[in-house]
Amino acid sequence: MTTFVLVHGAWHGGWVWRKVAAPLRAKGHRVFTPTLTGLGERAHLASLDVNLDTHIQDVIGLLEAEELTDVVLVGHSYAGVVITGVADKAAGRLSGLVYIDAFVPESGFSLQSNNPIRFEMFAKHVDNDGNDTMILPADASMWAVVDPADVEWLNRRLTAQPINTYTQKLVHDVNFEEFESLTYIYASGNKLGQFDKFTDKFSADPAWQYYAVGCGHEVMVDRPDKLIEILSEVAGD
Repeated sequence: MTTFVLVHGAWHGGWVWRKVAAPLRAKGHRVFTPTLTGLGERAHLASLDVNLDTHIQDVIGLLEAEELTDVVLVGHSYAGVVITGVADKAAGRLSGLVYIDAFVPESGFSLQSNNPIRFEMFAKHVDNDGNDTMILPADASMWAVVDPADVEWLNRRLTAQPINTYTQKLVHDVNFEEFESLTYIYASGNKLGQFDKFTDKFSADPAWQYYAVGCGHEVMVDRPDKLIEILSEVAGD
């Protein structure tokens, strides 16, 4: 049995793992799918006080409250930054890291500094009340989701992202060598290109298990079967 903590990306919530969590539990694994502060069913908590540190502490708080150890920590997209921050502060509770079409940030990284032009584009999108502390989600079709029903489901559920989760820099000193397993999953159908650089880096690194999945960015939505297969391999099933 493996304990998985699945951390969603920007604009999403724990709900996005619906197609993955139940099958993993059916295999006998423990699976936790926290929703980060200010998103999903916790959208009412959004404010300028919510930043990257908040989301890192959300996950650490779960690890501590549930007394979890030997955890495989999984992060999608933006959550690659979050799980790296967790790995920096709570490495003793983790056995492995899985990045799903996600950022693997160097120390000093922020989403704003990584792509200032895209950040400025996002920052111009304010909510219906003119609240410029929140970044509105893009249409799910931007992430190359194929099934129209999935596009509609995602668009119905996505919520605005607290802007300071993008502006705060992550300063860390993670030693990836201390983890039992390291996995990078690249979505080859993602047209945005922001994760392409990790293909060369991790496909050639023997310390990492590397997978390319032929779908858009939302791997857990488009190819839950393949994601379950990969996570089962990580768990040693």
